[in-house]
Amino acid sequence: MQLSAPNNQLNGTLPPQIFGITPLSKLLDLSENHFSGSIPLEVGNLKSLVQLDISRNHFSNEIPVTLSACTTLEYLLMQGNSFNGSIPQSLNALKSIKELDLSCNNLSGQIPIHLQDLPFLEYLNLSYNHFEGEVPKKGVFSNETRISLTGNEQLCGGLGELHLPACHSVGRRKETITLLKVVIPVIGLVLSLLMCFIVVYTRRTKLAHKLSSALLMEQQFPIVSYAELSKATKEFSSSNRIGKGSFGFVYKGNLGEGGMSVAVKVMSLNQKGATKSFVAECEALRNIRHRNLIKIITICSSIDIKGADFKAIVYEYMQCGSLEDWLHPTNDEVGSLNLIQRLNIVIEVACVIEYLHHHCQQPIVHGDLKPSNVLLDHDMVAHVSDFGLARFLPNHSFLIAPEGQSSSIGMKGTVGYIAPEYGMGGDLSMTGDVYSFGILLLEMFTRRRPTDNMFNDGLTLHGYAKMALPKKVMGIVDPSLLMEARGPSSTRSHENEIIRIEECLVAVVRTGVACSMESPSERMQMTEVVTKLSAVREIFIGNKV
Repeated sequence: MQLSAPNNQLNGTLPPQIFGITPLSKLLDLSENHFSGSIPLEVGNLKSLVQLDISRNHFSNEIPVTLSACTTLEYLLMQGNSFNGSIPQSLNALKSIKELDLSCNNLSGQIPIHLQDLPFLEYLNLSYNHFEGEVPKKGVFSNETRISLTGNEQLCGGLGELHLPACHSVGRRKETITLLKVVIPVIGLVLSLLMCFIVVYTRRTKLAHKLSSALLMEQQFPIVSYAELSKATKEFSSSNRIGKGSFGFVYKGNLGEGGMSVAVKVMSLNQKGATKSFVAECEALRNIRHRNLIKIITICSSIDIKGADFKAIVYEYMQCGSLEDWLHPTNDEVGSLNLIQRLNIVIEVACVIEYLHHHCQQPIVHGDLKPSNVLLDHDMVAHVSDFGLARFLPNHSFLIAPEGQSSSIGMKGTVGYIAPEYGMGGDLSMTGDVYSFGILLLEMFTRRRPTDNMFNDGLTLHGYAKMALPKKVMGIVDPSLLMEARGPSSTRSHENEIIRIEECLVAVVRTGVACSMESPSERMQMTEVVTKLSAVREIFIGNKV
C-alpha cells in the first residue's frame, strides 16, 4: 500500500495512528504541505517502508531515533524543515538506504562517521545546516559528486575537492579552549571598565553602544567602528562613491590591515524608513546562505565625528559592478554581455529567489528586484543585494496576498519593477517578486528599461514582449545578441545554430512574459522558472558543443 499526498496544503501535526497502517509498505509521501511539530516515534512501526518523503514542511525538534527500525528504507527525504539536534547514531541501521537528504534544516554537531559505512548510500545532502568538525573521507564521502555540504561553515577536512579548511589537532583545540577560558574573562573585565567610563563621559555614546551590542547579539554580525570605515573609504570621499541606493550611498573601501576590498553602504538616517531598512537587511541576511546572495562582512551602528547617529553595512566588493552597468553603460569601459552570460546571470538570480521563497526556514520576499541590485563578481557570477525592503512571510502564508489586504510597504520599490497589485494596496508576496524577476529578465534580453520612453499609451515592456511571441522575438531582442548569433558564416550548420539560438531566445522571452502577467495567479512559480531556464541553457550549450 502507498500513501501519497504531496502539495495538498495539509497542516497540523501528524497523528501517531498514521504509522499504525500496517499495509503501508512502499511509499509515504507527505512533501510540500504545512505539517508541523515532531515526527511521532511510531514511525518505527513502518518496518517495510521503502521511501519516506516529508520534505518542505515545518516539522521541528529532533529526528526520531526509531527511524532505525525502518531497515528497508531506500529513500529518506527530510529537507526543508526545521529539525534540530544531531543526526541520530541509530541511523547506521539503515543499511539499504540509497538517498538521504537532510538539507535546509537546523541540524548541528559533527557528521556521524558511521554514514560512510552505509554500503548502498549513493547520495547524501547535508547542506544548509550547522554541522561542524571533520568530514569523513570513506564511503559516500569519497566522491564529491555524491555529497552536498554547502552552507556548513564550521566543517573542515574531507576530500581536497571540497576545498574545506584543514582540521586542527585535538590537542591544539584543547589548548585554545583553555586559553580562551582565561583570556575571555580578562577581556570582559577590561571592556566592562571601559564601558563604564564611556557611560560617564557621554550619554549618547552609551545609547550607541547599547544599539551596537543589541545588533551584535540579534544579527550575529561583527561590529566595526566609524573611524575604521572613515579610514577605509578616505573619509567617505566622493571619488570612492560607487552607487546610490534607496536609503543611502555606497562607497568602495579597503578595510583592515590586509586592505580587503569592501563596499560600504552608509544609511541616510534623516530619510524616513532608513533605520527600518537597515534592520530589515541585517535580519534578512542573518541566517540565510546562498552562493548568489551578497555577503555581509560587518556592520556599524555608532556615532560620527559630529555626534550624529551613524549606521552602515559592509559587503564583499563586487569587481564587475552591477547588471545595470552592463545593460545600460554610461561609458565605453563596460562591454556587452553575450547570450551565455545573460543566461547564467538570469538563472543565478532565479535560483536565489527560488531559495528565498521555498528553501528558507521562513519564506522571504525580496521586494526590490532590479538590475542595479544584481551585482557581478570577478567571474561574472551574479549576487542579489539590497534587502532593505525584504519581508519575512508566515510559514503558512499563501503565495498571493489576500485581496483587500492593505500594505505597510505601499508603493515602496522601484517604478517599472513593482507588481501592479502593490499599487492597489496589496501586501508584499512571492508573486510580486516573480513579477519583478519577469521584468528584469525581459530587460536583460531586450536591453530596454521598463520605463523606456517608447512605453506609453498603455504599452508596457511585458506587452511589447508578449506581442512579439513567437515569430517576432528576434526583432525585439538586444541587437548585439543577433550579431553574436549570425556572425560571418553562412554554412548550413551555422544556419541550424541560428535556428537553435532563436528557439532559446523565444523560450526565454516566453518565460519573462509568463512571470510578469498582470494577474498574480497567472504567474509562474520560481521553481518552474529555474527548471525552464536551465533547460534553455542546456539546449544552448549542447548546440555550441
